[in-house]
Amino acid sequence: MKRPIAIIGGSGVKSILKGNQKILGTPYGPTPSLTIGEVDSRPAVFLPRHGENHSSPPHKVNYRANIWGLKSLGVERIMATNAVGAIDQQLSPGEIVVPSDLVDMTKSRIGTFYESSPVTHIDVSQPYCPKVREVLTASTAATGRSPPREVVMACTEGPRYETPAEIRMLRTMGCGIVGMTGAPEAFLARELEMCYASISFVSNMAAGLQRTLSAREVEEKGHETSQVLNKILTGAIAKIPESRKDCPCGTALAHAQLRKEETQEIA
Repeated sequence: MKRPIAIIGGSGVKSILKGNQKILGTPYGPTPSLTIGEVDSRPAVFLPRHGENHSSPPHKVNYRANIWGLKSLGVERIMATNAVGAIDQQLSPGEIVVPSDLVDMTKSRIGTFYESSPVTHIDVSQPYCPKVREVLTASTAATGRSPPREVVMACTEGPRYETPAEIRMLRTMGCGIVGMTGAPEAFLARELEMCYASISFVSNMAAGLQRTLSAREVEEKGHETSQVLNKILTGAIAKIPESRKDCPCGTALAHAQLRKEETQEIA
């Protein structure tokens, strides 16, 4: 039986998936209402990150319940979408990028499933699954767009936008885009040995690079980009191989947890 592929994103993405609605209970609380169905005959799940009516702000999203719920459905691959601001001035609103690395600037979010024994130190040398990133990149190029650039994403706490000084700091750190929903989502998926990658659309220039920032502007740009984003995701789902033998994500816990004797030696 084929395992479902999950899409985490906004309401505009939901249109590519038809199926049944279901809310799952998890040890961390309920998930939003999931859509469980198929995309071109492949099992798929859509999870609205902010809830069905976009009611949860980014710093209040229950990321642990979301990722745990998808894992409980047998999901092994996750493709997430994000609206981001451009720090790199070579980018412009409407462009699509596939992040290659992630800087976590969040403050209050619970970022792990492992808050007690066994002590677990997950490797995030590649925070995004290389295989899913490759498929998303190829699917973007197949739509006739230029292959998306590799950029570093910064995730900030929200719900406010960043200050110009914060954006200058993030640029100095090597970040090309900034959003509010990349972390701890990527890290939680890795802790459950799930493949996770993101495809982001640039909705605006970051603070200091345009006169003002407007939530309505971000929403409008999202509506403009949703059709091409849906086409990319549909194509990517068709291209994802069944096997994960060439992917490191599925063995992320192999050397991440300390054995009891090692813990005693450190103590």
